[in-house]
Amino acid sequence: MAPTDDATALAERVGRGDVHPTELVDAAIAGIEKVNPALNAVVHRMYDQARAAAKGTLPDGPFRGVPFVVKDLDGWLAGEPYTQSCRMSKDFIAPEDAEIIARMKRTGVVIVGKTNCSELGILGITESELRGPARNPWNPAHTPCGSSGGTAAIVASRAVTMGHGGDGGGSIRIPASACGLFGMKPTRARNPLGPRTSEGWGGYVQPGVITRSVRDCATMLDATQGPDPGAPYASPPRERPYAEEILRAPRKLRIAFSTGSQLGRRTHGDVQAAVRDAAALCASLGHELEEVALPIDREALVAAYFAQIAVGAAASIDETARWVGRAPTPADFEPTTWMLATIGRKLPAMELQRSRDACQHAGRTLGQFFQRYDLFLDGTLAYPPSTVGELALKPAERAALAALRVVSPRFVLDKLLATLGANALEKTPNTQVANQTGLPAMSVPLAWNAAGLPIGVQFMAPFGDEATLFQLAAQLETARPWANRLPPVSAF
Repeated sequence: MAPTDDATALAERVGRGDVHPTELVDAAIAGIEKVNPALNAVVHRMYDQARAAAKGTLPDGPFRGVPFVVKDLDGWLAGEPYTQSCRMSKDFIAPEDAEIIARMKRTGVVIVGKTNCSELGILGITESELRGPARNPWNPAHTPCGSSGGTAAIVASRAVTMGHGGDGGGSIRIPASACGLFGMKPTRARNPLGPRTSEGWGGYVQPGVITRSVRDCATMLDATQGPDPGAPYASPPRERPYAEEILRAPRKLRIAFSTGSQLGRRTHGDVQAAVRDAAALCASLGHELEEVALPIDREALVAAYFAQIAVGAAASIDETARWVGRAPTPADFEPTTWMLATIGRKLPAMELQRSRDACQHAGRTLGQFFQRYDLFLDGTLAYPPSTVGELALKPAERAALAALRVVSPRFVLDKLLATLGANALEKTPNTQVANQTGLPAMSVPLAWNAAGLPIGVQFMAPFGDEATLFQLAAQLETARPWANRLPPVSAF
């Protein structure tokens, strides 16, 4: 294998008989063992299972024999732990595959391990109390972000070529940006969530993959997309396979761009420079660029986001309690998770409905916006990746959260926004709106700052239009290839 090989290239080598899946699995295991002590990315090894699968008859899919990792969240993997990085479910074994995992397995991938994530996927950093922090291969003092931080870190290290993730507030795009990778959140309901889940966080969550190449992402989405039986709704059907879309040059696109912050207040100079550079690159490729802010009600969407996540945390805790067969206690979860769940249980139904209304209003507003523009460009993150521990709760914040348990949920929500809002969203404010409105969005690794940290840029498209995103991504990948960039912590 070469550091520039993607999953498609490895599968082609397997198909030609140049390499056997067992060789790829052994190389992936060696790579994981080399880099994982520095990264803490893989938290559950499946080496025996992987070697056995590689020796057997694999599905004849587009990635037959390619090593793969699965995030320890966003979908059960039958017979393996599903901890969600929380103490309560640390011994839980999944009894069946989630549909998204089953579809990924049918592509022929060989799963070699499960990856680190934040507890219940709530935070945009991967620093759970159960698993400890994952670290960024470009600089281990920095976070790979999250919640799919373990997958991003191990893919960026070149130990494997791609892995599973989930995106409820940016959890594919955020770590893809932090680790110099390609990541797409598909349109709401493009990928299945069943059979156990009908919606994730009120429709925010979409599973997918984090990859080094655009074509790997396109091919995997071709294999996983489409509703599963009983899905409450479906995304608009694609016109043609995404693997064909990346071979088609995009039309001249009207791209709006902004160096501002969607749900935060400021944007770091490195990110502003990356956005302007990406805009100039798009213009050089023949597209029309216009600087304009995204027309959203920031305060309404921040409040809606925290309301939905609070209810989602409560639902996740109750669901976990059903799996493990006992009542949850504060000792089973991190303080932020427990506090969010406490708010979620007490939040009036009308408050949740207002949050849904705010998101749907934003969706309609952006629907009108995308009548004028084809895409919207900004920074995936508002700042370069933080150092490990930088965004963790301070002792005073923990004490404040504990004291809030005895007052009204409306006051608690307001106080939570004041206490956690800047810390939780200021660094990662640009991804949540796509989840709240269901729009597809991707992070593209076009820039690195002077400190050697990746700075991804985000493109958001109209509902159902992954095709345009893939076409542009392939064009950008050709114009400014990123595959040869190797991080300091590498399997090679």
